[in-house]
Amino acid sequence: MKDGIGRTIDYLRISVTDKCNLRCRYCMPSCGVALIPHEELLTLEEIYRVVSIMADLGVKKIRFTGGEPLVRKNLIKLMKDIHELSVMEEIAMTTNGVLFGEMAEELKKAGLTSVNISLDTLDSGRFWKITGTDAHAKVLDAIKKAQSLNIRTKINCVPCRELNEEDIENMAALAQWENVDVRYIELMPIGCGKDFHGIPSDEILHRLEAVYGKGTPSHEKRGNGPANYYDFEGFEGKIGFISPMSHQFCGECNRIRLTAEGRLKLCLHYDRGIELKPLLRSGASDEEIRNEIRKAISNKPKAHDFTHAAQLESSDKRKMVQIGG
Repeated sequence: MKDGIGRTIDYLRISVTDKCNLRCRYCMPSCGVALIPHEELLTLEEIYRVVSIMADLGVKKIRFTGGEPLVRKNLIKLMKDIHELSVMEEIAMTTNGVLFGEMAEELKKAGLTSVNISLDTLDSGRFWKITGTDAHAKVLDAIKKAQSLNIRTKINCVPCRELNEEDIENMAALAQWENVDVRYIELMPIGCGKDFHGIPSDEILHRLEAVYGKGTPSHEKRGNGPANYYDFEGFEGKIGFISPMSHQFCGECNRIRLTAEGRLKLCLHYDRGIELKPLLRSGASDEEIRNEIRKAISNKPKAHDFTHAAQLESSDKRKMVQIGG
């Protein structure tokens, strides 16, 4: 499936809920957000139908996100059903890790092939200040559990001047001693993220090289995402950088998003897209929905413009937890 400028779209990120059991300060207000009424969420059956239609259009990789995807009931059943689609090459998940350890074996059996676990600090005190919870040990246990089950594991760290700048070098040590990739993701000015200052990837790389020695750009394929990876001598895993602010990667974007309430979102930045829920609930055929998806993807934006986000009426004004990671 090609968009209007010829990019191959084969990756669908699915937000299954806007609920989350953490309150990360750059993502959600401490008081939470107004939740989508349950009846307005796509049902698991509706999500499966969209995925099966997307599979016919060439989507080969699914990633479950939220909110926190593991708070959605019966997610494992949905994952198993999607896994049985013959064209699906990868089923991944981005999670905060709090519930992952206790569910990991079932997720593996259901078809989970890789997991990204969000962790911004190795210090339990700072973890509390960032997330509002004391679940730090559970997240570390989740990483160990994923490793023990041979689930490909990546750590997502969002560096902020105000929250975890002193943790940047220590976070890389996870990749030094374990076969996990640690990825530093530049903070995007979405929702609560506008209240903090991210740290550019180039600065982080310079700081890591001052501690661990020269990093060598890696040409090994590490999934379908936008991360650029580096090898450091003596490291079991790799260090990755996702740099939407300093090194825009939109020219290679291969993904679209399905929000929890059923919007097909074409770009993380913009509020453009189509509402699939009315089609799903009004008796539209698979072919009619397929045609609407094709038309929408032909209008996928060429690139985001986070630099001028505040001035753009078309930018998405919701919190990240409401959009889907």
